[in-house]
Amino acid sequence: MFTASDLRKGLKIQIDGQPYIVTDFEFSKPGKGQALYRCKMRNMMTGNQFSKTYRSGDKFEKAALEERKMQYLYNMDNEYHFMDVKSFDQIFIQKENLGDNVNFMMDNMEIDVLLFDGKPIDVSLPIFVNLVVTIAEPWAKGDTSGNDTKPVTVETGYVLQVPPFVEEGDKIQIDTRTGEYVTRVKE
Repeated sequence: MFTASDLRKGLKIQIDGQPYIVTDFEFSKPGKGQALYRCKMRNMMTGNQFSKTYRSGDKFEKAALEERKMQYLYNMDNEYHFMDVKSFDQIFIQKENLGDNVNFMMDNMEIDVLLFDGKPIDVSLPIFVNLVVTIAEPWAKGDTSGNDTKPVTVETGYVLQVPPFVEEGDKIQIDTRTGEYVTRVKE
């Protein structure tokens, strides 16, 4: 059981049977009266966000979340299929629940899947993934109008900006938090 004084950014709590994550937090102590805790929260099932102010005596349940190591198998239509690496149980998650993570998922990649009451609600990818560049336009040497980057497409279909020396067939490292190029990977 959490109290309002336990609230902080990233805390996962349960309100009315739904899991919420605190996305922003502000504490204020007026001259007289109880301390106030202003929070912005996001429903982890629906993605809806709201702001609410709590007083110091308010209590919250801990969200009944479970994290399992799973292997991404394949996708069919808008369903992405995963297999538990210990029990070999298979589940699927809808594409809209995965968000931008689909841009970085490769077959057989191990991923942490967050479950609420046995239902998958979120995935955590490794911070860096290595993907092969499948489409890269040649860079024109005289094109120095500002930034020296060019768009490329990687094997998952994701398009990002990279330095001009990256060519088709190169393996590059991408930060999954930002979706940006990190470095070229030597094999």
